[in-house]
Amino acid sequence: MQIRQGSSPAFAFVLTMGIVNLFGDVTYEGGGSINGPFMATLGASAAVVSITAGGGEFLGYSLRPFSGYLADKSGRFWFITFIGYAINLIAVPAMALVGNWQMAALLILAERVGRAIRKPTVEAMISYTTGELGRGWVYGLNTALDETGATIGPLVIAAVLAVRGSYQFGYALLAVPALLALISLVAARIEFPVPSKLEQGETALAGDFSPAFWGYMVAGALFAAGLMSFELISYHFDKARTVTGQWIPVFLAISTGCGVIVSLAMGKLFDRFGLPILLVAVLLSAAFSPFVFFGGFSAALFGIVLWGIGYATQDTLLKALVATVMPEGKRSLAFGLFYGGYGVGWLVGSVVTGLLYEHSVLALVIFAMAAQLVSLPAFVLASRLQH
Repeated sequence: MQIRQGSSPAFAFVLTMGIVNLFGDVTYEGGGSINGPFMATLGASAAVVSITAGGGEFLGYSLRPFSGYLADKSGRFWFITFIGYAINLIAVPAMALVGNWQMAALLILAERVGRAIRKPTVEAMISYTTGELGRGWVYGLNTALDETGATIGPLVIAAVLAVRGSYQFGYALLAVPALLALISLVAARIEFPVPSKLEQGETALAGDFSPAFWGYMVAGALFAAGLMSFELISYHFDKARTVTGQWIPVFLAISTGCGVIVSLAMGKLFDRFGLPILLVAVLLSAAFSPFVFFGGFSAALFGIVLWGIGYATQDTLLKALVATVMPEGKRSLAFGLFYGGYGVGWLVGSVVTGLLYEHSVLALVIFAMAAQLVSLPAFVLASRLQH
């Protein structure tokens, strides 16, 4: 591959896997941008949409400890990664074939299960490059490429809705980036069969899981409870007529586009300043919900940018944080366990916000803000346990 020229093998590997994730995010973020409104056309309520999204995220996180443990025990990182990506990517274009919200919900859950299978192995393999490149920068770059795909996907869907007005055609078109992601993954496997050979210095701690690790997991779960899924946000936009039609995926694209810049910047800053960067990001994220749920078009746009900062935080800074406390020989399990706890918080938050939306939007906003703000002292306490 020409990508290796002019760069270190570690950087080449991060970039290659980033390209895989770019095409992957075009696929499932493109689909995710219309899952809420599509399920609504099939007769699903706000509670069904939110609980489906929350249940999917819960599976997507809670199954990670098992796939991580299996990967560490078997050493078959690439095989497990391929299985996960295949399920993750095929479920999205399959949405074009469904005719009821129950089947749509099952495919949304399947897509998240596939993500759960492959996520811990990918994060663990990438961790071998952090000794040379820096934790924040590695996960920031990978997330930036993720977010680039997550920006393109909704824009593609927005164009489809503008021209064809068909959710089904949009889902079917996403088979193209899904195939490109799998082809890129094959190239990564051929070029980098043993990612652990990329390690320079010690990139994981000796010993077992520390109190700081568990403290960070609790803090992450609190943060997740207030972040909220785009399915519920898009459902609200459509129902309240704040943002309509093809503008809904455009809003997601704007959010993820900002996430590209935020991920790169926060990753670099985290390597230099550490935890304070995470705390600032959480504060910004906590402010998204009143703008999204109470504002008009412009306020909702500002709110969705803040929401994008929250997503960039969980995709960049939380991974970099885990990388500071993961034990050697249990890297996949460490990422799996952390995001398993994160998924519990996400599920609780999704169920609560979905039910609150039917009764009081004000209560929903208060809950979302409080959950993320409470995570701040939890992160600080866990940091003290680390030192």
